[in-house]
Parts: sequence; C-alpha cells; structure tokens
Amino acid sequence: MAVNRYKLRHKARMNKKSAILILKLLKRPDRLLGMVLIGNSLANILASAIATVIAISVWGERGVILTTLVLTVVILVFAEVAPKTLAALHADGIAKLFVWPVYFLLKIFYPLVWLINAMSNAVLRLFGVHVLGQKAEPIGHEELRSMVYETAGRISHQYQNMLLGILDLNKIAVEDVMIPAHQVIGLDLDQEWEKIQQQIATTEYDWLPVYRGQLNQMLGLLHVRDVTHALVSSKKIDNEFVRDILHEPYFVPEGTTLNLQLNHFQQQRKRMAIIVDEYGEVLGVITVEDILEEIVGEFTTNVSEGYVLEKQADNSYLVDGAMAVREYNRLAHHALPVEGPRTLNGLITEYLEAIPRSGVCIKIADYPIEIVKVKENRVTLAKIFAKLN
Repeated sequence: MAVNRYKLRHKARMNKKSAILILKLLKRPDRLLGMVLIGNSLANILASAIATVIAISVWGERGVILTTLVLTVVILVFAEVAPKTLAALHADGIAKLFVWPVYFLLKIFYPLVWLINAMSNAVLRLFGVHVLGQKAEPIGHEELRSMVYETAGRISHQYQNMLLGILDLNKIAVEDVMIPAHQVIGLDLDQEWEKIQQQIATTEYDWLPVYRGQLNQMLGLLHVRDVTHALVSSKKIDNEFVRDILHEPYFVPEGTTLNLQLNHFQQQRKRMAIIVDEYGEVLGVITVEDILEEIVGEFTTNVSEGYVLEKQADNSYLVDGAMAVREYNRLAHHALPVEGPRTLNGLITEYLEAIPRSGVCIKIADYPIEIVKVKENRVTLAKIFAKLN
C-alpha cells in the first residue's frame, strides 16, 4: 500500500513483471487487504489460543493474565509495529519480495477472500461507500508543484525551474511578461525614410510593429526578412512598399494567461501579439520567445534588456525601477510579490502609498529597499538588500 505509485507505473511501462503484478493487486485493495488480514488474524488468534492452553496447563487460571500481557507485547513488537515499520520504510523492495507469495496465496484462498470481501463491502454500502466505484484521485496543480519541489537534489535546479515554469503558465498573464508600450521598438512611418532604412538595417529583431506617430495607430507587423529579400532582388524600397508587405497585427486582450496565449500562437501560426486593454489602447507586445523564457530562462546573456542590474559588495542589488518584478526575482533569486504591480517602480509606489522620493527606505516582503533615484515621480533606480532573517 505504501509503494511509490509513480515509480511503479514507470517500471510497469518498462515491462517489469513484479511491478505489473503489484499494480494488478492494487487495483482491488479490498481483495489484497482481505488476503493479508485473513492470514494476520488467523495467526494472532491461533497464537492466543495456543498460549492460553499452555499457560492454563502450567500456571492455571493465573497464567491467562500473564500470557495476555506477554503475548500482547510480543505480537505488537514482532508481528505489527516492527515489520510494518520496516515495510513502510522499504516499501518498494518489500513489495517486490513478497508480491508473488501474496499473489499465490490469494489464488489459493480466493473463495474465502471473496466471501469476506462480499460481507465487508455489503457493510460499507450501508454507509454509502462503494468499493468497485472508486477511482484513482487525479493529481491537482498544487500537488504537481509539491512533487517537483521534492525532486530537489535529484534533478538540476535548472530543470526544476523549467518544470515549475510550465506549471505556472496558467497563473501568469500576458501583461506580466510583455514588453511595455514605452519600450517597444517599432517603425514609425512618419519618420524620414533614411531613419527607417537605418533602423531596418541595424535591428536585431525579426518582427517590428509598424505604426504612424504612436503605437496606438498600428498599421501592421513587418517581418524584416521580407525587406532583406527585396534588397537582395534590387527592388525599390519605400514607404509604400513597406505598407504593402505588412502582416495583419494580431491583438490579444490583457488578462490572457500564458498557456492560453502559447496555444493561440501555435494555432494562429504567429510569433508576436499586440496586447490591448478594454478600451483598445496598446499596452505592449509579447512574442513566443517571451513565453518560452518564462520556462527555460533568458536566451541571451543580456538578461536585463538594457536595465541596470548590478550586484554590490554587500550582496545588495542596484536595480532599474522599470524592470519587471518577475524578471528581477528570477535574476536575483529573490521573492518579491508578483501578484500586484508589474514593475519595481509600481511595487514600491504601491507600498509607499505616496509619491516616491530619493533616500526613502521601505521594507517589502522582508526585503529592505532604498530609493536611490527618482525622475518625474518614478523610481528610476533602487537598491534592494538581502532578505532579513
């Protein structure tokens, strides 16, 4: 009963006969328990009867009390607690060792086991318990998280974080990992054509949002490769050509979870989406890479995407206020709250409940934070110390 069911199923898939047989017995725990308890009860009752007969013949009626006390201790220690503790501590090995004897005894005493089970199950039905209708309880999300946490030391920390990242995809919304609108790098067709050409030639991105004047005036998405192909073929490149090769923008509402958005990317065969609020205002953009980075970590060594993130001699961190809280937690291995504001500036401002000022210190989730620099009522630089014990 105490065997690791997941290891057992894995061994069964590997065609291990003992594991297959153990799983077969565990499908009907009433029969397995019936067989074990029949033997256990017969042995205990027989031992009591023999001991009582011997005690009466040697010491008379006074021997019954002594025998009862001695036999209770002997049975508890040698027939119950010690062997069952051993079996619980070494369940897999004990099960493998005894599965065949138990299986053959179950075959031999099946009629008696069936009769006992029939009576026991009938009693249970009076209380609304149906043995045959019981199914294995499915594993919930939090149970899976606990299982992954318990793998610490057995798999690498990186793989553990990847598994946890997958499990957390349904808890994280697209706006938590998006590139905010004020940081989006795109093409403004209202610029001079020379600047547009230079930006296309030097960009490190495959896709660029194209707009007029501001991001809310979205025209479409430009695949940079389409322009480079045109350059190779010596086609005339101008604003009109860029507009003609634009891909239709793919809009998603804020609040969409990452697991759902990843499915949408696969179904729509898209790599970039524009995130909008309930009024249609552009909040930012998200790409497939942004979601995958939540699982496997950053793809590049430039993990802070231009943000300030410097570890100090006293183990504190100098951090850009615009950095996302989730990104900071991942890089610094801290645990600042992620349920509220997305950026460190927003988190600090919410806890302050006032306009931030330089030199002010605050403690959030036991992490002392010093506001180092403020610009236009926004925290642009903060110093975060190690968590207080």
